[in-house]
Amino acid sequence: MSGFVAGLSTLSILFCGAIFGFFYAWVCSTMWGLDQADPRVAIQAMQAMNASVRNVVFFPAFFLTPVILALTALVLWLKGFGPAGFWFGAGAAAYLFGGMILTMTINVPMNEALAATAVPEDVEQAREIWRAYSERWQMWNQIRTLASGAALAMAAYGALRLNLDKAL
Repeated sequence: MSGFVAGLSTLSILFCGAIFGFFYAWVCSTMWGLDQADPRVAIQAMQAMNASVRNVVFFPAFFLTPVILALTALVLWLKGFGPAGFWFGAGAAAYLFGGMILTMTINVPMNEALAATAVPEDVEQAREIWRAYSERWQMWNQIRTLASGAALAMAAYGALRLNLDKAL
């Protein structure tokens, strides 16, 4: 196994881990914390976080994870490590459809709608807005978290498989 293949495999796992960790943090702390806050504050905080997430640090993990996974799968397949490559390719598909496309078609439009919402003075009105947003957003976030976690597990298994295939 070349250093290039080992590097691609490692990079694939790191990118999967980064995006899985990002989504997982929303599941286990961020949204629960916002749900406990004054709903007017929660709306404002979520608007600010959504506005700030589109940045150069977030870009590679979100957009390049399926590219790196697919490239790793292709290189492995070309080098005769098809079974290992299959798992990297499966991880690419899992994240592409269950993470990235889901985010762009569901979570992002929800975020944009929330961004266009004026924060009401009335706490009960804000609570209704926040509850409607948070419950639906969290459900879809859990799905993309599971998909990105599955992609990470598949990439890890692909790396294990690569080492097994190399040993045989």
